[in-house]
Amino acid sequence: MSEWFEIGSEIRVTDPASRGLQYGDGLFETIAIRNGKPRLWRYHVERLTRGCERLGLVAPLATLERELESVLARCELDTAYCIAKIIVYAADTDRGYGREMPSRANVSIGLFPSTPADRQDYRNGVSTMLCETRLATGSPVAGLKSLNRVEQVLARSECLQAGVFEGFTRDADDRLICGTISNMFIVRDSRVCTPSLLRCGVAGTMRQLVINLMDRDGEEVEVRDLDENDLASADEVFITNSQLGALPVRRCGDYTWSVGDGTRHVMALLADYGIEECRS
Repeated sequence: MSEWFEIGSEIRVTDPASRGLQYGDGLFETIAIRNGKPRLWRYHVERLTRGCERLGLVAPLATLERELESVLARCELDTAYCIAKIIVYAADTDRGYGREMPSRANVSIGLFPSTPADRQDYRNGVSTMLCETRLATGSPVAGLKSLNRVEQVLARSECLQAGVFEGFTRDADDRLICGTISNMFIVRDSRVCTPSLLRCGVAGTMRQLVINLMDRDGEEVEVRDLDENDLASADEVFITNSQLGALPVRRCGDYTWSVGDGTRHVMALLADYGIEECRS
């Protein structure tokens, strides 16, 4: 069961006239709550701030952390390990696509129960696939978590039908982009690479943390275009997201990998930072 709050009062229904529902005119963040506190809060707020600037939305981001703390104190869920979803969407205007720029935004906060991933997945890796669903390129919201997620819905449905943990998406030019719920990294010859997300995809908060931690450790994560040939020649593959931390990948279709030193090193960096799921 989830609980939803509209900045100050609990809500049970969504207005069908909402621009967020009608047009996907907004953004969202999915935040891991651990021991009653939001994890990677700064990373989430920074991405949300960039997104609001790009979409021309004016939201009360300065007070958002205090609002989330209030919701966590009032909710009935166990906040030791759960998920918070923050949705920022354009306030109602006259009917039609167009609106003033910038526009006032509404903010909703939802809380969901959560359970940790299987420890065996962190030790042995997960199974993935290449999705048939392609991501449109040249998106003005590339890198952001906009409310328009139909491509991810279709791709994720492929994963569920195939019985795999995750699916990797590509664009129309066969470039690897990201997972349906994660970002992907490839390790080859001890170098760590991740796909460029300038054209499409979501730049995850855990992805950015990995890039920052590696840089602090004196190791560069190479951000560049990758394709299936890079996947085939990889020594290791792992995925990241805000809830899971980092997970090794053992298989993608006919490609297989072992859990190597590069992946273990990244997981150790995350564990030292406080991402407990990655602690061995």
